[in-house]
Amino acid sequence: MPNKPAPKLMDDVYSKPGHLFRRMQQIAVAIFMEECKGFDLTPVQYASLVAVRDYPGIDATRLSALIAFDRSTLGSVIERLESKELIVRKPAPEDRRLKLLHLTAKGRQLLGKAIPAVDRAQQRMLAPLQARDRKALMSLMAQLVDLNNNVSRAPMNAAKLRHRNGGPQASE
Repeated sequence: MPNKPAPKLMDDVYSKPGHLFRRMQQIAVAIFMEECKGFDLTPVQYASLVAVRDYPGIDATRLSALIAFDRSTLGSVIERLESKELIVRKPAPEDRRLKLLHLTAKGRQLLGKAIPAVDRAQQRMLAPLQARDRKALMSLMAQLVDLNNNVSRAPMNAAKLRHRNGGPQASE
């Protein structure tokens, strides 16, 4: 009777792209938190601050589309940034029920200090790879994200936004 090859333990998990993406996300967040520990920022808070900096007067719905983050969860992120006095919410002149987001001086200062740490984190994530492999990985990941955007729970809709009156507005 022939011997069966020994099963590869956990191969049904470890060899799957979903598992590898999840593990890389864990690693990416860990490295981000290490590099940014002095700033008390999460990756989503950082992305939110950058978006508010780049689109002053953005509302929460458009912010969620811009950074591809679930709108209901983003509310608590905005509240934390506001409680840290990094952003302020101001009523829109044309509809006072709509709250527009703006960086505070403290938020602008913190963001300026955090950017080098965030850049170090990004470099550390890719450092084990050769330069050509980094470029190939980034290209393939961008392609996968773009081609699978429509199946995301929070699709990125940045391409559908245009800048008007100090903030992005939905395209007509």
